[in-house]
Amino acid sequence: MKGRSLLTVGITAAATSLVGALGVWGARAGMRSQRNASQRVVDILPVHADWWRERLLHEGALTYVAIGDSAAQGVGASIPSRGYVGLLARRIRHRSRSSLRVVNLSVSGATTETAAAEQLPKFRKYSPDICTVSIGANDIADFDPARFERNLRMIYGAVPSHSIVAELPCMFFRDRERKVLVANEIVRRVAEEFGLTVAPLHSITKRVGLRRTFFNTYGDLFHPNDNGYEVWASAFEPAVDARVDTVAAIHEYLSAREAETLGSHAAAVAAARADADADVSAHPEFAGRSGGSSRPHAHHERRAPAHRSSPQSDDQAR
Repeated sequence: MKGRSLLTVGITAAATSLVGALGVWGARAGMRSQRNASQRVVDILPVHADWWRERLLHEGALTYVAIGDSAAQGVGASIPSRGYVGLLARRIRHRSRSSLRVVNLSVSGATTETAAAEQLPKFRKYSPDICTVSIGANDIADFDPARFERNLRMIYGAVPSHSIVAELPCMFFRDRERKVLVANEIVRRVAEEFGLTVAPLHSITKRVGLRRTFFNTYGDLFHPNDNGYEVWASAFEPAVDARVDTVAAIHEYLSAREAETLGSHAAAVAAARADADADVSAHPEFAGRSGGSSRPHAHHERRAPAHRSSPQSDDQAR
């Protein structure tokens, strides 16, 4: 019996040692894999940046401008167009049935401070039909709420009132999430002051959960992969769709001169004219009383219709 007990103890100790050794080996292998993935990210940063710069050469009936960091660059995706900016660009083309120029001003590693200093001067050259801003995740490591809000006010004050700004994503780890919650309170409060639409990126990424987020993350365990960027894009999609529809209404119901004169009020005027058309369509008897025209703005010069995108333009953007 004593011999069997000693044998059992020996086997248990050996098994424990083996499990421990496998655990150490697995941890080291995981760390090596993460380091290798992080190095691959460093290597592809200029590739993504060059890809987006080349897109600047493509003209379009509509213009989409993005401000952001490496997530806006699509780092971690299999190709740059599979990042959330690329996915939204494809959605805009299909919904508007127009060609699209994508101006991606984002810079990998950008913080709110560097975005305000480096991206805003470039942004002022454009008058985007659609604009997204997703910035601030890189501020969390050295988070200063006052500095974060000051930088955010500079950015939000410089973009059009129709811009869509994103919350910071859920980071799951308790110490980071405490900072993220403070940052997102600032995002929502400042966005409301400037009349901007907030994309609920935090709530959507949190809803996905930690386990699924792990599989939606690139090997560096920081950037999203193709699946992860689809989740990110879904946070923007309702607001982007609404903005594309508004742009279509402006093109339909306002002349170019009117739209320029009205500025931020153009959307409201176009919506009122669209509603008037809808009322006349629903009650055609009123059309005869008003002189037979169902459109109260029919005498206005129309804007040139948006150019329909061709298969070639879609391929170029991808």
